[in-house]
Amino acid sequence: MSASDLGLDPKLLLRLEQMSLVAKRRTRGTMQGKRRSKQLGASLEFADYRMYAPGDDIRRFDWGAYARTGKPFIKQFMDEQELQVNLYIDVTRSMGFPLEEAAGNKLMYARQLAACIGYMALSGYDRVSARLFSDRIVRELPMLRGKGSVHRLFRFLSEAEAESGGNIADAVMKPGAIPRQPGMTWIFSDFLYESGIEEALNYLLAARQEVVVVQVLSEEEVRPALTGDLRLIDSESGTGKEVAVTARVIEAYQAAIRQYTHGLKQFCHERGMTYVLATTDVPVADAVLRSLREHGLLL
Repeated sequence: MSASDLGLDPKLLLRLEQMSLVAKRRTRGTMQGKRRSKQLGASLEFADYRMYAPGDDIRRFDWGAYARTGKPFIKQFMDEQELQVNLYIDVTRSMGFPLEEAAGNKLMYARQLAACIGYMALSGYDRVSARLFSDRIVRELPMLRGKGSVHRLFRFLSEAEAESGGNIADAVMKPGAIPRQPGMTWIFSDFLYESGIEEALNYLLAARQEVVVVQVLSEEEVRPALTGDLRLIDSESGTGKEVAVTARVIEAYQAAIRQYTHGLKQFCHERGMTYVLATTDVPVADAVLRSLREHGLLL
C-alpha cells in the first residue's frame, strides 16, 4: 500500500521524515527511539559532565578530564525515548459527508491526516496503533514500530469506511478500547455527537493519555451554500426536517457552529488537551506542516 492510494503526495512524506511529533509527556518504552527527553540515559549524544559517585558505570569515566583537572568526571548522555502514538478515526455516517467520491470528504481527509501522523511517528522509531470507531471499536491495528511497517498502517486506513451512527463515549469506554500504556492519543472526528464527548475525553486523560483532538469539518458544514425550501436529513439517525433556508437561517447556523467549536476548544484547553480545527478545504500538506506546527505538535 503506497501513499498515492491514500491520495498523499510522496514529496510530503519526504518532508515528514525530517520532522517529529512533540509530546508534552514522554514515556520510557521497551526500546529506544529518536525522541529526546530531558532525562539522561544511554544514547551516544553527549549532554554534560558530573562528578563521579560510587556505583556509576566506570565506562563513562572521562580519563581525559581526570588527567586535565585531577577530578573524577562522568560523561552524561541524552536519553532517547520512544513515544506510543494512538490514532482513533471516527467512521460514523456523518464522516462520510460529502459523498465518498466527492472532494472534501471528511473521512478521506481524516485518513490522510492520520497517515501523516503515523508516518512521522514510525519514521522516528516511535510506536503506532490505530483504531476505527463508531459506537464501538470497529477495527484495530495492533502496535507497529519502524518505517517498514508503514504499508500496514496505510492499508488499514485506506480500508476505513463510514458505516453507522455512534457515540464516542460508548466506543472508548468499553473494556480494551484504550491503550494500557501512557502515550499520545490523536482523535480524528467531526465530533458531531449529541452527548458523550466530555466523558470520552476525560476517560482518555484518566488513562494517562496526552490527547490531541482534531475536529474535521467540511467546508459546506462551516460555510454552507444552501438556499430555499429543503428537507435536511440527519446522516446519523436518518431523520429529516423541512427547513426554509434563508440568509438569516444561515447566519444563525454559522453562529451556532462557531459556538460549538469554540466550546469544544475551550473544554480541551482547560484540561491540557490540544484542539485543532481542520476543514477539508485546506490542503492536507498545509494542515500538517502549518496548522499542526503552529499548535506546537510538530518539530
